[in-house]
Amino acid sequence: MDHQNTHSVSVAGVIIDDQGCALLTQRRDNGHWEAPGGVLERDEDIITGLLREVREETGLDVEPVTLTGVYKNMTRGIVALVFRCKVIGGHLTETDETRSFQWVTADEVRALASEAFGVRVLDAMRSNHTPAIRYHDGTRLLGGVAEPNPTPR
Repeated sequence: MDHQNTHSVSVAGVIIDDQGCALLTQRRDNGHWEAPGGVLERDEDIITGLLREVREETGLDVEPVTLTGVYKNMTRGIVALVFRCKVIGGHLTETDETRSFQWVTADEVRALASEAFGVRVLDAMRSNHTPAIRYHDGTRLLGGVAEPNPTPR
């Protein structure tokens, strides 16, 4: 196996409240604002990893509602599966990984988050439940589609 051509898979949960705002976490390591998430462990399934990552970073128990996007970091070889989620328990708690939280509108997402990570939250906030497929370099979007191509006639 050529390890230079392998990928890792990550998951993120965009938690949406009753007012339509999304929860952003501020990472301790770099100060960036993002949706909670991280790399799947080799022996865990996608939903178990999603629930673990969100709980570890926020203290919240969530229920995934729908897959909202698939994103690839072309530079690092990370494929991220992003889900819209709703809170079903727990309490927001700062952790070793997160130092702050903020419930934000779409405009606030654009102001706080980098393009590559903000678009994940914005895609999850859309009312259309069609998953986006995008790729980026870790900071900027490089391409992809937010809506599927229309059916040819």
